[in-house]
Amino acid sequence: MYAPNMSGFEHYDSELRELDREIQRHAAICGVDLAKRHEIDACLRSDSLSWSEDRARESLQGLLILRIKLEAEMMELGFSPPPLLPPAAATDD
Repeated sequence: MYAPNMSGFEHYDSELRELDREIQRHAAICGVDLAKRHEIDACLRSDSLSWSEDRARESLQGLLILRIKLEAEMMELGFSPPPLLPPAAATDD
């Protein structure tokens, strides 16, 4: 848990930074371009072929789902979650 004197935003901010680093690491292993929404969607839907890729993709799927849930929790509390990638890196492809 986080320190009691820490604001909720600081707590969420550090959680998201750590989570985003892991998402980016697993996305690189899986060859998923996080700047392309359709690749994220495909990752969340698909099964992989090889065992090692399957393990990394399964981890990536879980991390992405966790981020979505954390974003929803933040919004319920009135916080605005930052994007997974900086706006300059994101595309709508």
